[in-house]
Amino acid sequence: MNDATMLQPISRTCDTAMIAAVCASPAWHALWTRSHCEQLVHDQLVAKGFDLFLPMIDRWSRRGGLRHLIRVPMFPGYVFLNGVVDKASYFEVVKARGLVRVLGERWDRLATVPDGELGVIRRIVDARVPALPYAYLREGQRVRITRGPLEDMEGILVRTKPNRGLLVVSVDLLRRSVAVHVDCTWVVAA
Repeated sequence: MNDATMLQPISRTCDTAMIAAVCASPAWHALWTRSHCEQLVHDQLVAKGFDLFLPMIDRWSRRGGLRHLIRVPMFPGYVFLNGVVDKASYFEVVKARGLVRVLGERWDRLATVPDGELGVIRRIVDARVPALPYAYLREGQRVRITRGPLEDMEGILVRTKPNRGLLVVSVDLLRRSVAVHVDCTWVVAA
């Protein structure tokens, strides 16, 4: 028996242990909901004890000839779930009324949203800066904000005026983006 065959079972157990450790760490997952059911799905799953994030933004709405400022989901049709999703919790999640599906192939191969992307989205929501949906951008100059409430945040800058621009932050898994007005003098190349 040579050394390679003796080490093979050990490396398999290490790989299995590493996979189990990665699977056991909490991750963000995207839940796809029916139209206008984001809050319904969020409330049901929070009541069951799940950790959810439903980013909301203010938008002007015209009803009966009057303009009202209303709160709407930043990413219509999506809610984010944080945690370890085993088979039992997966089936509890999919029972929620208004849920279409959890993004991914199967219950044990769910797609994840990177912590950094949702961390930036959470900072935008917490800063209460005006934000608007924006077309998903893959290419463009990545910038970092150096001052203000969004300091150290990174995104893609789209210039619209000489001193003012739009900082676009994207969630790659959803192929959706959000834009925030920023002062172009506060940004540097990332």
